[in-house]
Amino acid sequence: MTAVADGTAGSLLNEAARDLGGAGIVQARLEARLLLCAALSIDPADLVRDPARPVDPRETARFRDWVARRRTRQPLAQILGKREFWSLTFEVTGDTLDPRPDSETLIEAAVDLFPDRHAVSRILDFGAGSGCLLLAALVEFPAATGMGIDAAAGAVTVAQRNAARLGLAARASFLHLPWEDFPGHADGVPADLVLANPPYIPTGDIDALAPEVARYEPRLALDGGADGLDAYRCLLPVVRDVVADAGRAIVEIGAGQSEAVTALAMAAGLRHVRGARDLGGHERALVFARC
Repeated sequence: MTAVADGTAGSLLNEAARDLGGAGIVQARLEARLLLCAALSIDPADLVRDPARPVDPRETARFRDWVARRRTRQPLAQILGKREFWSLTFEVTGDTLDPRPDSETLIEAAVDLFPDRHAVSRILDFGAGSGCLLLAALVEFPAATGMGIDAAAGAVTVAQRNAARLGLAARASFLHLPWEDFPGHADGVPADLVLANPPYIPTGDIDALAPEVARYEPRLALDGGADGLDAYRCLLPVVRDVVADAGRAIVEIGAGQSEAVTALAMAAGLRHVRGARDLGGHERALVFARC
């Protein structure tokens, strides 16, 4: 193995990998490499080719600051300020959930439900966060326009920036609004596709989650009340009012919530169409239609 001198990219990578491993980061070397490449504005291949690359003090300070933040278990996406979702890059901040691969299940289900990509003209997204669900759906359904609704003003601002950066600002709008107030502000156009990723973690379970989630992700986007179902009680009647007669609503759920959420949906005037499983084989989303 080629030795690397102090003050080089390779030495910083080794130092950071040790630090992150000591902090309990499972993929410590991979994450150290991602942070270092971002700090140096280089590709991973450049780091492999030239580990002896000298690093100036300003780059070193930036990298070590990022490593220190990751040691506190701040999510990597928040430090880097971005996360890939559905092969699109989204800005991520402390105002939004970190887009997760499991949530891509909703987009997969939407594509499966509407094989004619021009059959969807109107999309609503409740709990828009970074805008990842709505904007990914707009990429898949090129004839559609959409609106995202979120109770967090900071999330709406991030979603608007993501829409602009992805070239979708003309087709996407975002409202800072509680869900229960949405029908009074709706424009009367029913939605062919409704997407929702509501908070569904029981309040008492949040502090036991990974520190990246419990400490750093917005509690408003996580906390589903005592039984994890409060958001569904509020949301599903609204979904019933806004989904088109031939439309479909796809709602993300937590582990073991399928039966309870389906019962709430039926009570709200929706019928269960099917479930959708994530890559791990867990039922991650439920599809509903008007009765």
